[in-house]
Amino acid sequence: MTALITPVSAPIERMSSRNKLVLTLLLGAQFMLAIDFSILNVALPVVGRGLSFALDDLQWIATAFALPAAGFTLLFGRVADLFGRRRMLLAGMALLAGGSLIGGLAMSPAMLLFGRILQGLATAVATPAALSLLTTSFPEGRLRTRALGLSGALMSAGFTTGAILGGVLTDLLSWRWAFLVNVPVAVVILAVTPAVVTESRARDGAKLDIPGAVTVTGGLLALVYGITAAGSRISLPAIGALTVAAVLLVAFVLVERRSAAPLAPPRVLTRRTVTWGNVGGFVAFATETSLVFLLTLYLQKVMDFSPLATGLALGVLGAGTFAGGVAAPRIIGRLGGRAALVSGLVLQAAATAGLLGLGESRGGLGLLLAATAIGGFGNLVAIVAFMGIATSGLPDGEQGLATGLATMTQQVAITLGIPVMSAVATANSSVLGGVHTATAVNAVVVLAGAALVGAFLRRA
Repeated sequence: MTALITPVSAPIERMSSRNKLVLTLLLGAQFMLAIDFSILNVALPVVGRGLSFALDDLQWIATAFALPAAGFTLLFGRVADLFGRRRMLLAGMALLAGGSLIGGLAMSPAMLLFGRILQGLATAVATPAALSLLTTSFPEGRLRTRALGLSGALMSAGFTTGAILGGVLTDLLSWRWAFLVNVPVAVVILAVTPAVVTESRARDGAKLDIPGAVTVTGGLLALVYGITAAGSRISLPAIGALTVAAVLLVAFVLVERRSAAPLAPPRVLTRRTVTWGNVGGFVAFATETSLVFLLTLYLQKVMDFSPLATGLALGVLGAGTFAGGVAAPRIIGRLGGRAALVSGLVLQAAATAGLLGLGESRGGLGLLLAATAIGGFGNLVAIVAFMGIATSGLPDGEQGLATGLATMTQQVAITLGIPVMSAVATANSSVLGGVHTATAVNAVVVLAGAALVGAFLRRA
């Protein structure tokens, strides 16, 4: 089954100059979107004081981004297939510039939250469009794997860079620059993209599946809201939202089975590579992003690090993930996609378990740096393998759908992982004890994910 990215021994293909130009532009867009996700994390307390957010309401700054980013991604991935991937990338960049400007100039909590909603919507529009432009610009095989490796490396480095940049901008200038820094970059991408990237879309004449779009988008919005609300405390609204999510997502599956032109054809959703590739990606994203949250908690609450020092300490994780993304194509070429995905998760689990040795003294900082670098390397190998597996074996006309599914997996995983690990950590009366318990759970989840993917994503 070629969809599993089997090992090959052919010589490495070369990218043309135009390929490199297209890749640079698309990677730049994805890098900025990744930075945008995490740039406010370490600045949240400062933002709260600046705009008089109540402490319990700070989570909505993250939720306002996560709701549209996860809820609309699958829809806009398919819209990009049907109406033009370059067009959707440009629309996403315009939304990002507008949302960032509104957030940076916000004078009230409502205005800031509106800016974050626009930024999340921009991510839902632009990320699957950029990824599908990347997968359709490079044929399946070594070139696409190399492009996905660089994409994964820069996106992951963007998450870490966002944390560092957020700390630097907040400490030296103002939290407002965590928003405003996006505006000139988005304008440059808007100006250059039409001259560099050719339009790409499906040519099968399919129409947008409106009932499928309504049910899946409503279901995902309710799911993300329910997960976020339940992360702080189990309440009637959280239970109600999760119930609505279950009903709408079941309705979506039924609608897709009957639709003549489904938003997400069942034959795609039930492909073993799509299903289990996304399971592996879900585990990788949910555990690593929640681990960053746990380490932030440890460094600031136990080690008494400042936001800037915390961001710099986590920079080693970014270096490890970047190295993993660069090395991933060679590892996948040697081992195959399935083995690379499983091996990356196992390495991540082992490194995460090593963090159980952290204590209250700063003597454990070396352990933290080494374990996060190694774990980040394994995590990015797994993520690149997941992206290659989840988008392989599908025609160009369905690449927006495939990358939309993969992006949705990423967003929902991030949204779910952090509140779950936060709940595990805060259940313990000691901050260090809570971090240890949640870290152990994190490592077990990664190992279980590796076992499931290894068992079910086997070659035909």
